[in-house]
Amino acid sequence: MTRLGKTLLIACLGFFALAGQQPALAAEKKAFRFAWSIYAGFMPWVYAEQSGILRKWADKYGVEITLTQFNDYIESINQYTAGEFDGVLATNMDALSIPAAGGVDTSMLIMGDYSNGNDALVVKGQGKTLADLKGLPVSLVELSVSHYLLSRALAKAGLSEAEVRTVNISDADYIPAWNAKETVAMAAWKPGLSVIEAQPDASVVFNSAQIPGEIMDVAVVNTETLRENPAFGKALVGAWYETLALMQGDSAEAKSARSLMAEASGTDLAGYDTQLATTHLFVTPGEAAAFMRDPAIRTHMELVRDFCFDHGLLGEGAKNKEAIGIALPDGTVLGDPQNVKLRFAPEITTLAADGKL
Repeated sequence: MTRLGKTLLIACLGFFALAGQQPALAAEKKAFRFAWSIYAGFMPWVYAEQSGILRKWADKYGVEITLTQFNDYIESINQYTAGEFDGVLATNMDALSIPAAGGVDTSMLIMGDYSNGNDALVVKGQGKTLADLKGLPVSLVELSVSHYLLSRALAKAGLSEAEVRTVNISDADYIPAWNAKETVAMAAWKPGLSVIEAQPDASVVFNSAQIPGEIMDVAVVNTETLRENPAFGKALVGAWYETLALMQGDSAEAKSARSLMAEASGTDLAGYDTQLATTHLFVTPGEAAAFMRDPAIRTHMELVRDFCFDHGLLGEGAKNKEAIGIALPDGTVLGDPQNVKLRFAPEITTLAADGKL
């Protein structure tokens, strides 16, 4: 995944805020475009497409779904926000800070996983601890989930962000950046993180397993498009859970599926299985629906929106963190109920769990 720098991101939000004021163009249609990028929890979509599973479910509901891969994660979300795509794979934080903050009503249709060690803070030198971050420059993709991870880690260590200096990099540059003499600490995510963790001079001082459930990976879709075209959502959900069921275990079919995902992400089966070990996949629709309805979701999103507001990611017009409404599965809203732009949408997942797709 790749995030842009702070200046460009906030500039984009201003543009998208204007775009979000335009009349909704969504209407019933048959062809849909879905954007994705490489990440451990996103790779099942590759198999769903190449195996024909996605086409099978699309045919069942009389729709056509085209997947488009982006090398630049943030660009995929920007293109979705601009209306070029009907859905995209993203984190919960990025769904809030880019399309929702830009005025695009967005629904989290599929709760894919949460990072359970896929994101980490690493310091050069053996035996380093979180306290050793004080006073150091930390290389990371600014205003991304890596930045969020740093913020949460510092808070747990009794430090503030003012006590470190962030250095903006691209995730595509993780390895050369780590190897640079001036780099002393880095926040990164897998697969690049796997290479860094394996270096003899690397000490992992904090990872996302210490904040379970906070960094979610989700399939989001335009809310109006979903309302007008529920078949689109049902096809996506059906294909996703069939693929997840197939890839589990040690059968030849499961290993073959994961091997394809591994190759598409630039690693081998063993490497990809290592990534999955730190990815809390919600393998069944029942698990995913239960997580979305867990009261802890409110706490997680409170932390995320605090970070987004504190870092200017809710838009220049946001006077406080309540500016954007987040609709929770229990029917309550975090923030402004008159400006709901991000929604947990477990309804179709629940249909899948009940065997009604």
